Amino acid sequence: MKFDRSTFTRPLRAALVPLVAALVLAGCATATPEAPSVQTPAQFKEQAAAPAEGQWTRAKPAEAQPRGEWWRAFNDPVLDALVARADAANNSIQAAAARLAEARSLVRSADANRAPQLGLGAGASRQRGLDRNQSTQPSTLINAGLDFSYELDLFGRLSKASDAARLDAESREGLLQSTRLLVQAETAQTYLSLRAIDDERQLVRETVEAYRDTLRLTQQRHQAGDIAELDVARVETEMASTESDALTLDRRRAELEHALAVLTGEAASSFEMKTDRWNTALPVIPAGVPATVLTRRPDVAAAQKSVLAAQARVGVAQTAWFPDISLTGGAGYASSELGDLFKWSARSWGIGALLSLPLLDGGRREAGVQGANAQLDGALAGYREQVLGAFRDVEDQLSSLRILEAQSEVQGKAVASATRATQLSDTRYRNGYISQLDLLDARRSELRNRRQALQVRSAQYQATVGLIRALGGGWTTGDAVAAAQPAAQVAVR
Repeated sequence: MKFDRSTFTRPLRAALVPLVAALVLAGCATATPEAPSVQTPAQFKEQAAAPAEGQWTRAKPAEAQPRGEWWRAFNDPVLDALVARADAANNSIQAAAARLAEARSLVRSADANRAPQLGLGAGASRQRGLDRNQSTQPSTLINAGLDFSYELDLFGRLSKASDAARLDAESREGLLQSTRLLVQAETAQTYLSLRAIDDERQLVRETVEAYRDTLRLTQQRHQAGDIAELDVARVETEMASTESDALTLDRRRAELEHALAVLTGEAASSFEMKTDRWNTALPVIPAGVPATVLTRRPDVAAAQKSVLAAQARVGVAQTAWFPDISLTGGAGYASSELGDLFKWSARSWGIGALLSLPLLDGGRREAGVQGANAQLDGALAGYREQVLGAFRDVEDQLSSLRILEAQSEVQGKAVASATRATQLSDTRYRNGYISQLDLLDARRSELRNRRQALQVRSAQYQATVGLIRALGGGWTTGDAVAAAQPAAQVAVR
C-alpha cells in the first residue's frame, strides 16, 4: 500500500493550529507584575500631636532614600566610632553583602541567556562503516569553526526570568540595608545600656560607701553602749546586700562589653570599653511623624521586591506551555588531512532552527504553575505581615516614649522627695531622735528611686533607637539630621 504523507499531516495540522493559537492568546494574557498594596493608616495613633488636615499625602516607595548617620543625633563621639567599626567589620553585614553579590551574579547569568551565544570549536574523529556511500576503510575528519546559537524570546520566558532575578537582587539589597540598620541600632542600644549601667554602678557604690560610714557610726555607738548589736547587724546586712547588687551590675556590664565586641567584629578577649559618665544627648521626638516614612524601611522594600519576583516567576512558569524556538549556525573548515584544513575548498557551514513543544509531560508544567502561584501567595502574605509589623513597631516605640516621658517626670519628683527624706533622717538619727532602722529605710528608698530613675532614662534611650530603627533610619527635613536639631518632621507635600 502506498503511503500518502498528506493524509497524515492534514489531521495533525488541524489539531495543532487551535492549540498554537490558544497558547499565543494565553501568552498575551500573562499578567505583568504589579506592586502589591496594603491598606494602611495615614498617620500613627500614638503621635503626640496630629498634623493638620491635608498636611500629609501618600508617598511612593522610597527605600533608596539616604538615611544619613542618624546615630550622630545622640552627640556621642564614642558611639560614632563604635557604629563606624560595626559598619566596617560586622560579620552579619558582610554575609548580607555576599548574598547581594551572589544575587547580582544571577542577574548577569539570566541576562546572558537572552544574548546570542558564540563559541569556538575544534575536533577530530576517525570512523568506519557509518556511511554506505563511502569506502569501508577507516576515514579521518578534522574540523574547526565557530558555532552560533540564539533563542528567540517570543513569549517572554527569558525576559521574565531576567526580571525575576533582578527583583531578587533588589530584595537582597534591601535586606543588606535592613541588616546594616539592625546592626547600627543594636550597637547603639548595647552601648547606651552599658553607659546606663556605668551610672547605676556608680550610684550603687556610692550607696555602699554611705553604708560604710553608717556602719562605722553604728559600731561606735554600740561600743559606747548606746545601741544594741542588732542595729550593727542590720547595717552590715544592708551593706552586703548592696555590694551584691554592685557585683551583679559588674557581671551585666561585662556581658554588654562582650556583645559590643561581637557587633564590631572583634574578639571579646581583646575588646575593652572604659568606664565613663553617661553624657549622651537624648534626641527630641517630633510631633506628627507621618506613616509614609515607613516606605523607607528596607525590610518592607525587600518584601515588596520578593512579591514582584514571585509574580515574574509565575509568568516564567506559564511560558512553559509555549514552544521554544532556537536559531543555530556554524561555519568553519573540515578536512580529512590536517594540512588541508584551512584551505578555501575545505570550508563548511550550516544553519538551522529548532522548535520544541512538549505535548505530554505528566502534569509537570501544571505543577510548575501551581508551585509558582503558591510562592506568590506566600510572598504576598509575608509582605502584608511585614507592613503590619512595621506599624506595630512604630506604635510600640511611640507609646513607650509617651509613657516614659510622663514616668520620668513623676520619678524625678520621687527622687527629690526620697533624697530630702534621707537627709532629714540622717540628721535626726545623729541627734538620737529616730532609730537606725528608720534611717536605713530612708536610704533604701532613695537608692531604689534613683535606680528606677536611671532605668527609666535608659528605657527612653532604648525606645528612641527603637523608633529610629522602626522608621527605617530616622526622620529628616530634606537633609540629614543636624546636631543642633536632632529630629524634625518629615513632610511629604
